[in-house]
Amino acid sequence: MTTFALVGAGPGLGLAAARRFGAAGHHVALLSRNTDRLGALAGELDGDGIRARGFTADVLDPASLTAALDAAARELGPIEVLQFSPAPRSDFMKPVLETTAADLDDPLAFSVKGSMACVHAVLPGMRELGRGTLLFVNGGSAARPNPRVAGTSVAFAAESAYAAMLHDALAPENIHAAQLIVPGAIHPDAEHSSPDALAERLYAIHTDRGTFRHYAEPMPT
Repeated sequence: MTTFALVGAGPGLGLAAARRFGAAGHHVALLSRNTDRLGALAGELDGDGIRARGFTADVLDPASLTAALDAAARELGPIEVLQFSPAPRSDFMKPVLETTAADLDDPLAFSVKGSMACVHAVLPGMRELGRGTLLFVNGGSAARPNPRVAGTSVAFAAESAYAAMLHDALAPENIHAAQLIVPGAIHPDAEHSSPDALAERLYAIHTDRGTFRHYAEPMPT
């Protein structure tokens, strides 16, 4: 049995994705700073018959991410699928003319150093398995810079570049890196951007193993 590891576990998309991958037979490792939330989410999944465990980690602390993912692999089985989808802090989203160089420190650490730490933690296990999937979930500013949210626009663009390079570099090893762009709000009633619809899309990206970038909805003009 292999593991689906979710970085940025929460009650919306995170829980829906965990349910979808858990229903497909994966154990589930939930990573978040919020210990109480982890316990509640793991309990919900356990109630669905999915073996799930929470691991406390902070995306701004690469060592904690590595430790959590290593523990998840030991306790639940090798990580075959990594989903990196932590929600950025609101202070990352200042207008461009109000954003200083110092304001980019945390967004870049969050989106780039955090994702890199996770990838390096899971790659050895994926290579041993002979397969794996790296899923990156971002908002629309990853594909089209938005001057109202400069921090995430810069950081998501850097994360996108890293993930795109992984897509090319790891394809010969049967490890698929892909990105899902969600241009607008995730809403339970949305046809294509509800948690359940996005979870199904992420599972299809994992199984179909096609192109790098995917869109939940068309980008607004």
